[in-house]
Amino acid sequence: MEKIIELENINFSYGNFKAIDNVNIKIGNGIYGLLGPNGAGKTTLMKIILGFLKPSSGKGEILGFNIRENSITMKKKIGYVPEIDCLIPGMNGVALVSYLGELSGMSKQEAIKRAHEVLYYVGLEESRYRNVDTYSSGMKQRIKLATALVHDPELLFLDEPTSGMDPQARNEMLELINDISSKEAMNIIMSSHILPDIEKTCKNILIMNKGKIISEQQISDLNSKHFNVYEIKLKGDVKIFREKLPNCRIERGDKGVFRIQLPNDFPIYSIFKKAYEANVQIRYFRQSKVTLEDAFVTAIGEANAN
Repeated sequence: MEKIIELENINFSYGNFKAIDNVNIKIGNGIYGLLGPNGAGKTTLMKIILGFLKPSSGKGEILGFNIRENSITMKKKIGYVPEIDCLIPGMNGVALVSYLGELSGMSKQEAIKRAHEVLYYVGLEESRYRNVDTYSSGMKQRIKLATALVHDPELLFLDEPTSGMDPQARNEMLELINDISSKEAMNIIMSSHILPDIEKTCKNILIMNKGKIISEQQISDLNSKHFNVYEIKLKGDVKIFREKLPNCRIERGDKGVFRIQLPNDFPIYSIFKKAYEANVQIRYFRQSKVTLEDAFVTAIGEANAN
């Protein structure tokens, strides 16, 4: 597997606060999800990879380029969709995208031609001559994607790409991301706090917590992990039942079904014992499919416990 990103013992601090703590990662071709709670270090790590920040120690390569050299050639091979709006007021869609194409080294004629192509691709062909200031939140996310794609990068970073989108626009954006990854053979690193978005698009995940990479796994391997997740229906006082299981994660799902995640050493029969003690009836019980949220909560919980 070709290594797109390879980091070794990377550290970075803001004053006395250590934002990145001895990170070691090797990322190959494909689409990766970068997860973590607020303050985990995801954005700082992205900025280091993008060359915006230099690590205080450690070494690494991005697309074969040394991260400490801050190579302009390397940056020309990278596309970036930041979480915050980065649009230039007073420009229409074609003008903005073509301008950024020129900044990446394209000729003016080539940049304009490419701008029309990517705006059509992201679904903004009918709004390409509108001022970007008038775009909706969803349209602004699409125009940011267009600016990141105009120079046809080898590596694309997406930071909260569905932020501010309604459900339909969000699904369309996720379909675009999947299409880019599969048809364009483009490598993607996607950071999002919306875990279902990561599940729908990414094949691999990296979970960060307190500046460290605490878990690296494939989405397809989730169901092989032993998380002890079950679906149950209850009749009675659910609050009392919860109190009997303080170390178990219990969430209300659809149609009165609860999802309960048990510690690995928790015997299953104890659920029924605790239900009896709480004077609650279990009307339905089966093992559940493991979700990315289960893996995420488990990884963060184990890291904090250690």
